Amino acid sequence: MRIDVVSIFPEYLAALELSLIGKARQDGLLSLTVHNLRDFTVDRHRTVDDTPYGGGAGMVMKPEPWAQALEDVRGDSRPVLIVPSPAGERFTQAMAHELAEEEHLVFACGRYEGIDERVLDWAADSFDVRPVSLGDYVLNGGEVAVLAMVEAVARLLPGVVGNPESLIEESHADGLLEYPVYTKPSSWRELEVPEVLLSGNHARIARYRRDEQLRRTVLRRPDLLGKLDVEALNAADLAVLAEAGYAVVDGMLTQN
Repeated sequence: MRIDVVSIFPEYLAALELSLIGKARQDGLLSLTVHNLRDFTVDRHRTVDDTPYGGGAGMVMKPEPWAQALEDVRGDSRPVLIVPSPAGERFTQAMAHELAEEEHLVFACGRYEGIDERVLDWAADSFDVRPVSLGDYVLNGGEVAVLAMVEAVARLLPGVVGNPESLIEESHADGLLEYPVYTKPSSWRELEVPEVLLSGNHARIARYRRDEQLRRTVLRRPDLLGKLDVEALNAADLAVLAEAGYAVVDGMLTQN
């Protein structure tokens, strides 16, 4: 996969040189380049922003430097252009899997009050433009969001994560939150590892972990329950959910 990131703070993306993402770059599993938007300006002050039409607070990023930068990184394909924005669609694990299938992703890190909207309209001729939000809050710029999205996508590429089975069991992989995990010692500060995990009975362990996924999701993210495929729930699943006050009604999981 090829990833290009355009930002006025390229040093902000230095974290992408570390850990598994950095190793994937070194191993040739991922081509990732960070570009400085100011390199595509033409004035001696390297200006990338101006006052907004219609008035209002803040500054808006000028369109021409963005057009020059995007033309430079586009290549011969039709990349997906991801624009972090609180006005975008919510980034999810499902979207991460979808983007991991793409050959070329371009991330445009906006700042100030955002990028001139005409840039997105213009880019639609040669990019698949996707404004994307990490959540219902506002950041100072797109760099933090890009760090999160690049890591979420890149770790799904073959060979990036050492044990691919870990991708199957983590939170949101099956619509539920991940079960709690433990390591040695089995007794720590008068707190014990659940006995079932020490039993060696893999069927019991699997059932315990599934039960804990359901209970944790009910407790922390009940909004996810309405999206579950109820036909995939077995009798044991339904029993755990019933204890928490949920039942299947008209093909939907609802709270009693």
